[in-house]
Amino acid sequence: MVLDGVWGSGARRVNSGAGLIRAIWTLVPWLMLTLAVGAHAEPMDTIERVKASVVAIGTYERTRNPAFAFRGTGFAIGDGSWIATNAHVLPPALDGERRESLVAVLPGINITTGQARPARVLAVDRANDLAVLAIEGARIPPLRLTETFRVREGQTLYFTGFPIGAVLGLIPVTHRGMVAALTPISIPTSDAAQLDAQAIRRLSSGAAAVMQLDATAYPGNSGSPLYDPESGGVVGILNSVFVKASRETLLSQPSGIAYALPVQWLLDLMKTIK
Repeated sequence: MVLDGVWGSGARRVNSGAGLIRAIWTLVPWLMLTLAVGAHAEPMDTIERVKASVVAIGTYERTRNPAFAFRGTGFAIGDGSWIATNAHVLPPALDGERRESLVAVLPGINITTGQARPARVLAVDRANDLAVLAIEGARIPPLRLTETFRVREGQTLYFTGFPIGAVLGLIPVTHRGMVAALTPISIPTSDAAQLDAQAIRRLSSGAAAVMQLDATAYPGNSGSPLYDPESGGVVGILNSVFVKASRETLLSQPSGIAYALPVQWLLDLMKTIK
């Protein structure tokens, strides 16, 4: 009787253990699916995160109407006190007599509801049309610059910015586009007379590849982050105006193609900041 009791108890334990193992194996597919989903955020969630890091770049003069003059898009990098944008977004000069200042405005319906942060230029790379600003006040959630991310033709990427400026309010707008080509920023021509000084410098220094997107970007998108919709990692900076001036000077009509500079150029510029 004792032996029967012992063996009976052991059998129950074995059966119980086998049931636990079966239950664990039943959960394995669910756990794997959960981990896979957690590793890659939904594009909608990514857009919400990116929007919190995008700012409008412009100048502010209290006596002017409108007081805020929009110039382009920027986004937070580094520790959140730095803003990346295009060099051509910066004003040629500020009117000191009228106390005109450079500002970065967090999204809002207008300059009143948005938060204007005084900004100053930290570094400028005019050859690659990039700039880094420093802003005052609380830090903004920075975006991650993905130096090792491999961009491939046919890949879908997103960009968020202010395509039509402050006309309808400073509301970030997100577009998506396929990478149509990784292409040189300047192209040779059969007639040297058609080359301007900028194109000659580009060709002589080596034609670095930029991203050509099957998407329409507007002047206000200059400085917008180009990012992976799953990870949110920034792989480039929108720059249609500057690149088109280098590539499409021979076209009588501007194309609807958008371009973006590789994020490596921005990383190189950041290394020059002391």
